[in-house]
Amino acid sequence: MEKLNKYIDHTYLKAFGGDSVIDKLIEEAKEYNFKSVCVNPYNVKKAKDALKNTDVLVCTVIGFPLGQNTTEVKVYETLDAIKNGADEIDMVINVAALKDKKYDYVENEIKEIKQACFNRTLKVIIETCYLDKDEIKKASELSLKAGADFVKTSTGFGTGGATKEDVALMKSVVGNNAEVKASGGVSTLEDALKMIDAGATRIGTSKGVEIVKGGM
Repeated sequence: MEKLNKYIDHTYLKAFGGDSVIDKLIEEAKEYNFKSVCVNPYNVKKAKDALKNTDVLVCTVIGFPLGQNTTEVKVYETLDAIKNGADEIDMVINVAALKDKKYDYVENEIKEIKQACFNRTLKVIIETCYLDKDEIKKASELSLKAGADFVKTSTGFGTGGATKEDVALMKSVVGNNAEVKASGGVSTLEDALKMIDAGATRIGTSKGVEIVKGGM
């Protein structure tokens, strides 16, 4: 297994993430050599500048947290984030469109955002707490068909977060053709190891330091 720190996207996405909060997040990411920091688009340039001499990536979120922006807006957000230095893009699908079985819309939106990413990693947040098992499978299938690199469980702003069962289900769909990111409610070493055991190769959490310390 890869070192635990390299599974972690060290995350702060709340509305009041000012300079002092993001500075602390970045310093922790440097100290523990996390895979990435995941910040709102407003903080991408700041994070990129601060991390330029490290191998910590900068991840940001698109259409966050509801996924209800138009495709055109999400594409613009993606291009702007990449211009500002984002290495990875975590987009939220349009859950309503998925539940209305507008599968072409959902797939095409992911495809357009993937194209806007150029060679950057695209993770597709399907917000599992709002989906039944068949919808989770369908969202994972559409993400795979559209060329996503990851399917991701949750924004952390819904009614629930990652579960071991949902991660395993998503992994069963994407197999070795994409990866799974577990996020939302993953706050302890035990939580993280359960998700990794179920097939997750990335963990989105604001508790990265506590998780890594728990494994020392």
